Amino acid sequence: MKPAYWDRAKRELSRSDPVLGAIIRRYPRIHLVPRGDPFHTLARSIVGQQISVKAAQSVWNRLLEALPAVTPEHALEAGTQRLLACGLSRRKVEYLADLAGRFASGRIVPGRWQTMGDEEVIAELVEVRGIGRWTAEMLLIFSLLRPDVLPVDDLGLQRSVSIGYRGGRKVSEAGLRRIAKSWAPWRSVATWYLWRSLDPLPVEY
Repeated sequence: MKPAYWDRAKRELSRSDPVLGAIIRRYPRIHLVPRGDPFHTLARSIVGQQISVKAAQSVWNRLLEALPAVTPEHALEAGTQRLLACGLSRRKVEYLADLAGRFASGRIVPGRWQTMGDEEVIAELVEVRGIGRWTAEMLLIFSLLRPDVLPVDDLGLQRSVSIGYRGGRKVSEAGLRRIAKSWAPWRSVATWYLWRSLDPLPVEY
């Protein structure tokens, strides 16, 4: 389902930024799509840390086979040895257990996020072992569909801005923020289209 704000954001970004306008016109029929429930999204991000996409998919497939469903309860019931057998490192097993424990105990309640600002959600998530700011920002964009997230540490965003706005020269964080100022309140949408300028196929997070 297309986010309710998507078409308005496209129009406003196209009017305010010629670079984005050109990219948006190249991809008229695709849009951001929700990537599933928050626990599933965060668990997958932990599995994929510091390994190739192919390796991450292999581990994830084994995890899907080992668990009845990817839920906090099933992850906790699986135990360390079964998760290790899926190909997870011991550290990632610890990260997944911490994440599952916080969801299962009610320390993390996704329903509360609807009344929380982006930075409040990020602050809650980065307390989880193995979850950093970038992962929290991907959750905000892909799971919660927040419209105005700017993941300045994302390498794809940095590269696309470098190519599109700096003639291939490296862009600093401050420079990226200056360029992105005109994208508000649709910086998630701008980021998504800039990713498309590098890879037309959306990536799952």
